[in-house]
Amino acid sequence: MHKILILNRNESASDFLGKMLEREGFLQFVASNPETALERIRAIQPQLLIVDLPLEGISGVEMCLQLRAANLNIPTIILGESQDEMDKILLLETGADDYLVKPIGTRELLARIRAILRRTVRNPGLRIRFGDVEIDRERRIVACKGGEVKVTPCEYKLLLFFLQNADRALTRDTILNSVWGYTDYPNTRTVDTHVNKLRNKFEPDPAAPRHFLTVHGVGYRFLM
Repeated sequence: MHKILILNRNESASDFLGKMLEREGFLQFVASNPETALERIRAIQPQLLIVDLPLEGISGVEMCLQLRAANLNIPTIILGESQDEMDKILLLETGADDYLVKPIGTRELLARIRAILRRTVRNPGLRIRFGDVEIDRERRIVACKGGEVKVTPCEYKLLLFFLQNADRALTRDTILNSVWGYTDYPNTRTVDTHVNKLRNKFEPDPAAPRHFLTVHGVGYRFLM
């Protein structure tokens, strides 16, 4: 499963694009500013970056230069409003792989994404990492610090759901509906029980979680 990072300061636009990518089978992550984007590129090693302009306090060209300066060789699609030829040329010459003028249809955007991934990803693999944890989706194996960890089917589905919705506040009802498949579960404490199991298996210190965070009054938020 290809990992795609969306850099967009507009949360609602990121959410729309992220859901579209999820429907097409991509694993999507979101950053609202360049600093967070650079951190997540290093941490999750996505196969593609989508930059939706404008960004706050930085131009698209400057963002491309920052990626090069940090030695982050990641394929990049720029979504912008300028139709000026020189603006497009500057972005392409400073590291962007494609530039698309907004608004753009979802079919064309998906076609451009897949074309770039075909050119740049030779062996996408099916492994996802966070912290000391590695998930092999092809073999459905979860390892921590190099050793396999046994997980139940529900724990595995919950773990993948968190990964697919990293850094989003998720209600217990949303988690139940997405992981267990129905909206009217007799006891939402089921979610709490399973999150505690994931913490005990994968957190360095379950009492002070780094990845499976409680959002008081809402539910949970997962951080890579």
